[in-house]
Amino acid sequence: MNRIITLLLLIIAARVHAQVRTDTFSFSFEGKRLSGLLDLPGNKPPGGLVILVPGSGKTNIAAESWSGLRRCFAEQGFVCLVWDKAGCGKSEGVFDNQQPVQNSAGEVVAAITEAKARHMAGSEKIGLWGISRAGWICPLVIEQIPIAFWISVSGTDDKETFGYLLEKNFLIEGRSEAQTKMLMSEWRRGIEIARTGGTFEENLKATENLRNDPFYKYMSNNGVPTKEGFLNWQKQIQAGETVIDSETDLTIYVRDFDKLLSKINCPVLAISGEKDSQVDQQKTIALYRKTIGKNPASSLTVKMLPDCNHSMFKCKTGGYREDLATWQPCTGYYNAISSWLKEKGFAN
Repeated sequence: MNRIITLLLLIIAARVHAQVRTDTFSFSFEGKRLSGLLDLPGNKPPGGLVILVPGSGKTNIAAESWSGLRRCFAEQGFVCLVWDKAGCGKSEGVFDNQQPVQNSAGEVVAAITEAKARHMAGSEKIGLWGISRAGWICPLVIEQIPIAFWISVSGTDDKETFGYLLEKNFLIEGRSEAQTKMLMSEWRRGIEIARTGGTFEENLKATENLRNDPFYKYMSNNGVPTKEGFLNWQKQIQAGETVIDSETDLTIYVRDFDKLLSKINCPVLAISGEKDSQVDQQKTIALYRKTIGKNPASSLTVKMLPDCNHSMFKCKTGGYREDLATWQPCTGYYNAISSWLKEKGFAN
């Protein structure tokens, strides 16, 4: 009997998957043609359009890691749109790992503008799904254009997250509390030297142990900084292009971020993993609870998933270099999204 039920469920799932149609989509941004994929539900008129906003690094939207999420939204009756960053996939241009979040927000707005200009199905009701770095991008988009909902995954507070990533992963990789404290002290001292006008040679001397640590080497060009890179970064700090918080020595990505979040005017679902070793989710959720919902048109729902890493995959340690034999979505991840969309009346 159980085998029959399982077979029926597989048949039903296959029929649902077959009803999802995938097309290509492209739009122009700053003179480049960015290319993506558009998943359309074929069994009924779409309930809206969901834009997927990726985190840091290069993209490959055709990869299996994206397909489950795309299918999750399409099966809930949404048109789902995602594109590769410049220089990735079939998108024109050169990938820029230093692309400002404000510029990335402009890219999302350009895609939405194109979708509306084409009268794309579902474009009268647009939602955002964004992971990690998109925690800065999505609020900037919401400030510029009407958005129906925002799903924030492994979101951020106002400051950069590399310090948390380093400290958490030093401990995961076996450094003692004392060793970790020393390494983080050197990391902060290096930033302080740059911020206060110190020299490249001073920076090298102050960060010798840090630069020789295996994990730091893995994360930072084998631990070998260049004088040109140091001076360029210092110049950006002195010019105000890069804003450093003097108390924490962390880069502030969006000024007055708390005020921006307080103005959010749509429902927000915040999902994160308990073993996120890249972003301090306790700080992010505390900030969200303090700000989102001040606008009466907004509300906040929080879902924290166990045994779940920053990328929303099942894990043991959550470490940056953890070898995941199978890239399985966290238990309850897709269900949390679909249930919330139904609860808020966005999906049937």
